[in-house]
Amino acid sequence: MAETKKLLRALAGETQDVPPVWLMRQAGRYLPEYRATRAEAGDFLSLCYTSDLAAEVTLQPIRRYGFDAAILFADILLIPDALGADLWFVTGEGPRLSTTTTPADMAKLKGKDDIHDHLAPVYETVRILSRELPEETALIGFAGAPWTVATYMIAGRGTPDQGPAHKLMAEDRATFEALMERLTGATIEYLSKQVEAGAEVVKIFDSWAGSLKGEDFDRYALEPARRITQEMKARFPGLPVIAFPREAGEKYIGFAKATGADCVALDNSIDADWGAANVQADGCVQGNMNPGLMVTGGQALIDETRRIRAAFSGGPHIFNLGHGITPDADPENVTIMLEALRG
Repeated sequence: MAETKKLLRALAGETQDVPPVWLMRQAGRYLPEYRATRAEAGDFLSLCYTSDLAAEVTLQPIRRYGFDAAILFADILLIPDALGADLWFVTGEGPRLSTTTTPADMAKLKGKDDIHDHLAPVYETVRILSRELPEETALIGFAGAPWTVATYMIAGRGTPDQGPAHKLMAEDRATFEALMERLTGATIEYLSKQVEAGAEVVKIFDSWAGSLKGEDFDRYALEPARRITQEMKARFPGLPVIAFPREAGEKYIGFAKATGADCVALDNSIDADWGAANVQADGCVQGNMNPGLMVTGGQALIDETRRIRAAFSGGPHIFNLGHGITPDADPENVTIMLEALRG
């Protein structure tokens, strides 16, 4: 039953003595069992598109730690891949893509409704997980937000300041906005298929939202999140949505109300007490421990876990990190954190 799932209860606005917990990138390189499965897949993209292996790595941290939610194992750049951009991963350096910066580049991309054959293995992964997960564990589907995905498509790789995307926005607003529109539409279709396959929650990751300022933030981070959220809720009444406009700072305030998101995930650049006063006032929040503590551990990890739990104890809260767990994290520190949180 849905109401027995702690994560769904938090997303419905319930304050719980012990908050539900999951970790961004909880299926990942810090776990030896993940590294073994990835080696079996051969490469990262093959792992994303091999449904049984993607389901396996999604389940691994649930078996090990008993998290309250599993998040589909996939990548935010599968949408550009499905749209027809070239995508590959360079070991130790991350993703590379063919660039999308001109009307001619845009003309080569597929339409938003033409992505599903390519993404069918992802939907099959969701179907496997909806069968295999423990009944108390919620299943989260996700996509990258249009702005964040666009920054990779425009630059052809990750960049420290998202400069190429800002440059295109300034110099060719029409092409930039056409790309944003294509991504917004494709994201809605992609997430819809995940929900139809069994995802109970969807999360929108805007990892580079913080590089948008003022009106640009409202136009290209907040507005796409609002459109995606509203359309998903129109198609699937009652579907909870988590939004993560990372490093939004003061723009976190009112983001839930403006977009209709049920929960706002907070990064670790803001203080938990500030988040409770300014963001949790509008509903559920998720976060926001520094991922570095999963590397260093010790008493500082225990103390910070307890401090964050206390800071958000007055309202609905999902305990998580402020960004993804890093490959150098110690799996034992996850156990220590869970004991401090649940003890």
